[in-house]
Amino acid sequence: MAFFGLFNKKPSLPPADLSVLKVDMHSHFIPGIDDGAKNTDESLEMLEEMKNLGYKKVITTPHIMSDGYRNTPEIIMKGLERLKKRVAEAGIDIAVEAAAEYYFDYDFEKSIPQKNKLTFGNNYILWEMSFMNKPDNINEVIFEMLMSGYKPVLAHVERYPFWHNDYSVYEDLASRGTLLQLNINSIAGQYGGPTKKAAEWLIDHDMISFLGTDCHHMGHLEVVRQVLTEKYMHKVLASGKLLNSTL
Repeated sequence: MAFFGLFNKKPSLPPADLSVLKVDMHSHFIPGIDDGAKNTDESLEMLEEMKNLGYKKVITTPHIMSDGYRNTPEIIMKGLERLKKRVAEAGIDIAVEAAAEYYFDYDFEKSIPQKNKLTFGNNYILWEMSFMNKPDNINEVIFEMLMSGYKPVLAHVERYPFWHNDYSVYEDLASRGTLLQLNINSIAGQYGGPTKKAAEWLIDHDMISFLGTDCHHMGHLEVVRQVLTEKYMHKVLASGKLLNSTL
């Protein structure tokens, strides 16, 4: 039986090199303004680990949602400046910028034409939806974002359960101008088997434009380290489709 287990063990891969990404564009490092870092010490611990993982820059993205975290660009930018000061004082060699993760709700939808959203890179806007119910007017809102000059990036696209039985939706989203972001930890199955399966399908079909840690706490980064030897982590990094390094 021991020999049986030995010969059936999955071949191990060397840890993937995350430094090729250079930039993480989805995280929650500004302390005390959403469900991410609770205090500056936690922020600094996570940012030190991000540097150790090979990242040169993080674009942290606090939640903005009407019924939850009512952050504004002013709140986020003030929090960013305080955090950058502490990062410099701690001597952590990593650049820190900020955008936001916008929740698809009425306030977000009606305010898109105001063109006052926090974006990153080439006017990319990170947005998410409810995990319970798909909005009926998703295509209209994507169109509105595009007409307002934004480049929509759908956060953790693999995690929405209402699409797990119809992967063709991913192709439809891409055809409408939406770029797709994958959480690294989905490759490890942290969010469940169906999400892991969706992540693998998206990687197999070269549909991922951005990888993100979506880091809220150190536990997330511990899983990131475990993912580095996974086949699909190597595959997505080698896809030639990722835009992280352009940010």
